[in-house]
Amino acid sequence: MTQAQRLTLEAADAFLVRNPFTGITVGEIAVSTASEIAATVARAKAAQHGFRRSTPAERRALLNALAAEIAADAENLALIISSEMGKTIREARNEVRRAQNTLKLSGDAATFLDGEALHCAIVEGGADRLATITYEPVGVVGAITPFNYPLNLLCHKLGPAIAAGNAVVAKPSPKAPLAAARLRELALKAGWPADLFQIVHGAAEAALSLARSPIDLLSFTGGPGAGLALKNASGLVRCLMELGGNDPLFVLPDADLDKAVATTIGHRFEIAGQSCAAVKKLYLHKDIEKIFTEKLLAAVDAVEFGDPSLDETDMGTVIDLAAAEAVAARVNATVASGAMLLTGGTHDGTVFAPTVISGIEPNSPVIADETFGPIIAIRSFTDAREAIAEVNASTYGLQAGVFTNDHALIKTFSRDLVVGGVMINEGPDFRAEHVPFGGVKRSGLGREGVRIALREMSEPKVVID
Repeated sequence: MTQAQRLTLEAADAFLVRNPFTGITVGEIAVSTASEIAATVARAKAAQHGFRRSTPAERRALLNALAAEIAADAENLALIISSEMGKTIREARNEVRRAQNTLKLSGDAATFLDGEALHCAIVEGGADRLATITYEPVGVVGAITPFNYPLNLLCHKLGPAIAAGNAVVAKPSPKAPLAAARLRELALKAGWPADLFQIVHGAAEAALSLARSPIDLLSFTGGPGAGLALKNASGLVRCLMELGGNDPLFVLPDADLDKAVATTIGHRFEIAGQSCAAVKKLYLHKDIEKIFTEKLLAAVDAVEFGDPSLDETDMGTVIDLAAAEAVAARVNATVASGAMLLTGGTHDGTVFAPTVISGIEPNSPVIADETFGPIIAIRSFTDAREAIAEVNASTYGLQAGVFTNDHALIKTFSRDLVVGGVMINEGPDFRAEHVPFGGVKRSGLGREGVRIALREMSEPKVVID
């Protein structure tokens, strides 16, 4: 899709979805008008009214049934994901596997949405009173998802929402809407009530229309600018937002360097660097910088990149030509400012070569803000506290990774980094579906992860008798 097509998306009746690698049209989606979105939310409210008294066992059965339909349709879903957003077929298959797990864990968590009972004798007149706290569904969850994980990130919103007894109206990215559309088809096939989970389509105007509609909670994954606009549009509606990161990976002298190299490549080149928690800044201690860089370049040279449909491809495309050109502009500006391009830095259409740059300064364009592309940007350090302070000065705070076996340093990094998660001997992009995931500062509001999201999407009710 051209930039002009994207700018006029909301004025059109439908938009085309093109394979980022081939440019071939793989789908056509009708744009939802504001009135259609309002009607969709109204139907969801009616469906949720009947669903709110469903039992945890019934909710788990629905989620497990959908997980089973995904399993039966796994290869088709993987092909859809790969063709609509350029993820390699192996990465797409893994996303489908994780989506099943997310839904199953959500179903399991539905059985543990426990309340509590508190005696009120701590206050005058409360000696014979007992407070019972239970959790009830919020109502209708508006779920707005990005292009990079078009299935699993939707399941991270859908699973906990249904487990808590809510209805869901989702708006996927117009850059990758097909997996979401297929997921709803599978939900209907799994026996879900027709209006319990619905999809609307479009770009910014559709997202704003959904935020302004009478939803009861807004769950958004995307950028800080869009997140702020949606928060303002939604008024007093509760918002859960994952807004990206500019995440560091620290490698200390005692680290397993081979494992750290493999992790760096795996976490930065996954989906061509378009992951929120990918290794955006690689901090190498000066004592191991030279040998680590040599190992890294050898490993980068072995990365097979290009056609995402081939099993042997390790890294596919960025989402579109505009994205590739934006990444190239940042690389060029960084090199022009004095950094050293060690490999890569070029692109052929949407295929961006795996890139390594050293001599990076804190204000270099590739790390001054989040860069969605396969760029490994190396920073040198000697003092851990100074490196931590530099990271903390960022407006982002999603996750961080640290490779060391020094217990004192592990405590220092874990305590002092101002981020939502610190991964030890692992990259910042590591995530388990049931564990809280999210950031501080500009990286977001609230947390995802099945167990905590179940509570976030519920309202506590207190009865004192």
